[in-house]
Amino acid sequence: MIHLRSIERKRGKKGSDRFPFTVPAIRDLAPLQLTSPVTFFVGENGSGKSTLLEGIATSIGLPTVGSADSRSDATLIAQRELAGALTLTWTMRATRGFFLRAEDFFGFTRSLARMREELLAELDEIAVTFADASPCARGLRRGPIAGSLADMERRYGVDLDANSHGQSFLKLFQNRFVPGGLYLLDEPEAPLSPQSQLAFLAMVKDMVAEDSQFIIATHSPILLAFPGAEIYSFDEAPVARVPYESLEHVNLTRDFLRDPERFLRHL
Repeated sequence: MIHLRSIERKRGKKGSDRFPFTVPAIRDLAPLQLTSPVTFFVGENGSGKSTLLEGIATSIGLPTVGSADSRSDATLIAQRELAGALTLTWTMRATRGFFLRAEDFFGFTRSLARMREELLAELDEIAVTFADASPCARGLRRGPIAGSLADMERRYGVDLDANSHGQSFLKLFQNRFVPGGLYLLDEPEAPLSPQSQLAFLAMVKDMVAEDSQFIIATHSPILLAFPGAEIYSFDEAPVARVPYESLEHVNLTRDFLRDPERFLRHL
C-alpha cells in the first residue's frame, strides 16, 4: 500500500540561507510523486538524500530506532526546520513504522548489550540479597527482571555480540516490523553483506505484501534492484526519477566486476 503519496516544498516557503536549504536538491526540490510501495533515494554523499529522508521522518514524527523520536532527536535540529517547509500528501496517514539510520542501529545494539548486562547484574544482586528469603519472596523480586531479560533474549538473541552486525540488523528489523507501517531507512546496507542484503530484500517483499511502504536512501546496487521500485536520483537538481540501468552506482559496479584491473592499475 502507498500510504505517503507525495512530498513537496510548501508554496512561498523558501527556507533559510542555512543548511539544509543550501543543498541544491533541497533548495530546488520539485514535487516527488510516490507511486510504488518501495522508493529509493540515491546519490553521492552530500547530495541531500539522507537530509530529505530525515526531514520527512521528522515531519511525520516517526519513532527513531535508538532514540525517543525524530521530533526530539538532538541530531535532527536542522532537519526539523526542513520538516516545517514540507507538505506531505497521504492516501491514509501511517501511524506505524519507524525511521532507522545506520548509526542509530549500531548505537541501539550497544544499548541493548548494556541493558542485558544491567539486568544480569540485578539478578546476581537479588540472589545475594535474598539468599535467606523464602523461594516465594525471591521469586517475586526476580520475576519482573527475569521477564524483561527473557523478552529481550527472545526478540534479539541471547548474546548480541555473538551475532554479526548483519544478523543483528535483520533480527532487529524483523522484530520491530508491524504490518501496514511506513519505514524510512537510511543506508540499511551498512551492516549487511551482499547475501544479507538479498535476505533483507526478501523481508521487504514480505512486508510490502502486508501493506507496508518503504522509503530508503542507499548506495547499494543490490537493494536498488528491488522489482518495481521507484528510484529518485539526487546527483543533479532538481531531483529526478531515473531507471535502474542508468544509475552510475550500478554501471560503475558492473564495470568494476567485469574488469577490476582496469580500475586498480591506476591506484
